[in-house]
Amino acid sequence: MLGGAYLAGRDISLGTLNWSLCPKDFQPQPATRCGSPPVDPPSSAMMAEEHTDLEAQIVKDIHCKEIDLVNRDPKNINEDIVKVDFEDVIAEPVGTYSFDGVWKVSYTTFTVSKYWCYRLLSTLLGVPLALLWGFLFACISFCHIWAVVPCIKSYLIEIQCISHIYSLCIRTFCNPLFAALGQVCSSIKVVLRKEV
Repeated sequence: MLGGAYLAGRDISLGTLNWSLCPKDFQPQPATRCGSPPVDPPSSAMMAEEHTDLEAQIVKDIHCKEIDLVNRDPKNINEDIVKVDFEDVIAEPVGTYSFDGVWKVSYTTFTVSKYWCYRLLSTLLGVPLALLWGFLFACISFCHIWAVVPCIKSYLIEIQCISHIYSLCIRTFCNPLFAALGQVCSSIKVVLRKEV
C-alpha cells in the first residue's frame, strides 16, 4: 500500500520502471472473448454516472499524482540547453596550464556557486514563476478551447459551402471554355526546318 493506493503495473522501457498508482477500489476487468454475448448493456444514467466518476478520478489523479524527485526532466527538454558543467565552460589547452591548486579551487568555486545560486533563485522565484506560467498556459488553453478551435470549425463550415459554389462555377463556365480552347489549339501544327 502506498498512500491509500497500490501499484498496479509496470512498463519496462529504456531500462526504467514506471509505476502507475491506482485507487484502492480499482478492480481490473476480465477480458471478454470475441463473439461472446455482451453482458447487460448499461443504462444511460449508469453511463453518465461512470463518466462523472471517471472525470473526477482524472482530476484527482492530475492534482495528486506522485512526482519523481530523482528524474526531474523525464522528457529531456533541458538536456542539451542548460546542462552546463565546468568542462563545458572553462578548459585549458595543452601548454597553458595553471597551477593544479588554482584549477581545483576554480572547479570547486564554479560548481558550488552555480549549485547554490540556482537553489537560491529557485527558492525565491520558483513558486511565483510557476504561478505565472500556470496562469499563462491556462489562458492559452482557454483561448484555444473556447476561441481558436470554434473559429476554425466555423470557418471550415462556411468555406465548405463556398467551395461547393466555386467548384460549380468552375465546372459550369470555365470547363467548357477551356475545352473549346483546347480543341482550337489542338489543330495547330508547328513544323521546324533547319535551313543551311
